[in-house]
Amino acid sequence: MIPKALQSIHPLAWTIIVGTMFGRLVTSMSIPFLAIYLTGSLGVSSTQTGLIVAASALAGVSISFYGGYISDRIGRKKVMLVSVFCWAAVFFGFAAASEIWMFFVVNVLNGICRSVFEPASRALLSDTTPPEHKLLAFNLRYAAINIGVVFGPILGLRLGSAESTFPFVIAGVVYILYGLVLIIQFAVYRSVLPLPSEAAPPRIREALAVTSRDRIFMPVLIGTTFCVLGYGHFSSTLAQYLALTPSIEKGRELFSYMLAMNAAVVLIVQFPIVRTVSRFKPVVPLILGNGLVALSLLMFGMGHSLVLMLTAVFVFTVGEVLLFTMMDMLIDRIAPLQWKGTYFGTIGFNNIGNVAAPIVGGLLLDRFALQSGLAVFAPLALLTACGLPFLLAAHNRLSAREAAVSTEVRQSV
Repeated sequence: MIPKALQSIHPLAWTIIVGTMFGRLVTSMSIPFLAIYLTGSLGVSSTQTGLIVAASALAGVSISFYGGYISDRIGRKKVMLVSVFCWAAVFFGFAAASEIWMFFVVNVLNGICRSVFEPASRALLSDTTPPEHKLLAFNLRYAAINIGVVFGPILGLRLGSAESTFPFVIAGVVYILYGLVLIIQFAVYRSVLPLPSEAAPPRIREALAVTSRDRIFMPVLIGTTFCVLGYGHFSSTLAQYLALTPSIEKGRELFSYMLAMNAAVVLIVQFPIVRTVSRFKPVVPLILGNGLVALSLLMFGMGHSLVLMLTAVFVFTVGEVLLFTMMDMLIDRIAPLQWKGTYFGTIGFNNIGNVAAPIVGGLLLDRFALQSGLAVFAPLALLTACGLPFLLAAHNRLSAREAAVSTEVRQSV
């Protein structure tokens, strides 16, 4: 018997959840192997590969602030349909690419499509879900992402993603099917779609002016940028390191299993960890997560033992869960009511860390990969840990602010 809470999820929301699962499955069987394919099969340098991988994140940072706004102005339907079919074309572009500049261009378009489609799909998920079930709907979407990532890398390995671009063709076909299903669903459930907004567009300059004056938000933004930078090395620097290092046998196969383990551990530990840390101030989990991600990077460079590598993946994944499951809760807590949208949009600039990660990692790999893993990953761990002072400052300031508010309330009573 289907639980009543699951029955309350709208069919359009289920389409997004299931579509997200298949989308992440085909994405994770292709995109994470792009760095390995470029360096191993095309002979592209690690630095150039880092720039190509970073192009997607840079495009995403540039567009993400306006992704949800566009869907408010012209409607979720138009934005999602245009972006999903453009995204399918991007995957076909990956399959057809043969020159370095082609991979750079299609990866920029990949970042743009993702940054337009995903905010609109999350907004539609919220639009079609009753308030009391929104937490369930977003948790189902997060679980769907990780189910896709559990099986995607293994399929990618079997399909030869590290030596071929054929898996990108499969990804393109899946996104076309996703778009066709959305067309049908939008036609059937036309009445539940929100009307486009006539509100004036937000301005990045105004958002930065408001948030830059917030003595709690700014250290959170800077601190989480270092967190995201550390997180970004898993799918870029580590992937290339495992493929390039002669002393690691079957490095590409090992990386695919590490990706699958990462997603599986997320599914296992997500709810127990969130339940445990929800009793603390929301900056505390970010501090712990930053420390664990930095530690895991250090462990990746300490040796090539399978046990050590898999232990590092576990440590990294726990850090990842602490970082990304509590970030929205923190922003919701510190943002003034009238500026919540601005704060949620501005925190997206921490993805600058995703831009920097493959570039910094690529430079270190070119210089030290064949000499010492520790020489590659120790600087990355130290750089990630640079976020800790900023997060500690945010924690202290949040505690002081809430203590002052509590005192004022008691005095007024």
